[in-house]
Amino acid sequence: MKCIVGLGNPGKKYAKTRHNIGFMILDELVKQNHWSLEQTKFRGIYTTEHVNGEKILLLKPQTFMNLSGESLVQFMNFFDLEADDILVVYDDLDLPPGKIRLRKKGGHGGHNGIRNIIDHLGTKEFNRLRVGVGRPDGPVSVVDYVLGTFTKQEQAPVADSIDAAVKACEAWMTQPFNEVMNDFNAT
Repeated sequence: MKCIVGLGNPGKKYAKTRHNIGFMILDELVKQNHWSLEQTKFRGIYTTEHVNGEKILLLKPQTFMNLSGESLVQFMNFFDLEADDILVVYDDLDLPPGKIRLRKKGGHGGHNGIRNIIDHLGTKEFNRLRVGVGRPDGPVSVVDYVLGTFTKQEQAPVADSIDAAVKACEAWMTQPFNEVMNDFNAT
């Protein structure tokens, strides 16, 4: 069993913001595979699918970004998931738009959603798919930046990163994480 968790904030107000790239990627994954993401429980929206005999769970916590771990730990407890069974997809300020990076473990890097997940899981060792949103130019605060929408210049690279992230998620459904990490981090 594998679980892909896309991080973001619920509501139309946040739908197209940089902080919601995890939600955008799960939405695109669902769309491309003709799945439906509409079950609600565990303070989230989720679905259960099967790919090549592997049970695949998709989760979008609805707790707001900074409390993502609350939804995820409830979900993991119900489905009896281990930290190694999950892949958390989220925005990363340290990568430029259009870039993705996979990691097996690490700190929170200032990301409050990841900080909350680490706190709730009690470990830094879980699979991550970091999706670049870049850093703000000028006097814009980080909060305003991540809660802002992508610029016209960012839209093409962001579309590329969403496509690459969906492919990485699909690859992880059938391959070991280390293989997926090696394949996708090489680009």
